[in-house]
Amino acid sequence: MLKKLFAIVKPFFKPLIAIALILALGFGHADNALAARSGGRIGGGSFRAPSRTFAPSPRSAPGGGGYYGGRGFGFPFLLPFFGFGGFGGIFSILIVIAIANFIIRSFRAVGEGVQEAEVTNPKVSIAQVQVGLLAEGRGLQADLDRLAATADTGSAEGRAQVLQEATLALLRHPEYWVYGASTSDQMRLNSAEAKFNQLAIAERSKFTEETLSNVNNQRIGGGETEGAIVPQDTPENPGEYIIVTLVVGTLGQLDLPKIESSQDLRVAIGRLGSVGSEQLLAVEVLWTPQASGDTLSSDDVLAYYPNLRLV
Repeated sequence: MLKKLFAIVKPFFKPLIAIALILALGFGHADNALAARSGGRIGGGSFRAPSRTFAPSPRSAPGGGGYYGGRGFGFPFLLPFFGFGGFGGIFSILIVIAIANFIIRSFRAVGEGVQEAEVTNPKVSIAQVQVGLLAEGRGLQADLDRLAATADTGSAEGRAQVLQEATLALLRHPEYWVYGASTSDQMRLNSAEAKFNQLAIAERSKFTEETLSNVNNQRIGGGETEGAIVPQDTPENPGEYIIVTLVVGTLGQLDLPKIESSQDLRVAIGRLGSVGSEQLLAVEVLWTPQASGDTLSSDDVLAYYPNLRLV
């Protein structure tokens, strides 16, 4: 019985295997089509406490008169001569003064502890803005490529300039804006680096390769054939996109509007660009596609950037 069944099914084995291979290759190709194949990256920085010296409140110098660290007992033991009674009265006054002194010192120590905590572990904002542009705006990619090739990402001033130039490049191309998104979280310095890295790595993981990178003055790529520079008269597919992501860590509070319109997006980009070098702790500018010939389709945007909203 089994032999007869096998004999009937055997002629269909090869066609079924061929169909399975075709489907596997087809789905594999679809997965590749959805991949953001190349990406660029500029940035750097560190999450260290600001280099300020903490000066505690001055104490009374030792050796002076009076109760606070002086020679002898000073003021309290003069009280009996002015009608405050005998030893019991003096002892009570000493206890009251000691308690008052303890309370004052405790409040002072708490205040100094709060001030020191604000210096060594201040409040930090971790903000992210994403912009989706039509591929017709590929001049932006050329601007970012040039910035990656020339920027000084090893200094605070250089990183602030990177942020300003990147935001300025975006603000120059509002006619190509299609999508936008923003987030901003406030936390203490000791937990800010993990949040910053989480956002940056999430975006980098969407690239199959970083074809151009300049982070802390460590440059990768940037060859003559790698740039995504397209002549202005080259027709672009309106279904192709460019995604630019800005991740910023800054001292203090940085509020960003929820992106619901192009005006909201303009405000968010402008606020990031206004962060100065003294407040800027770290920055990452990421964009895809970067390499020449790569494209990002509407399916890619839906698959990898579901948080983006139409503007």
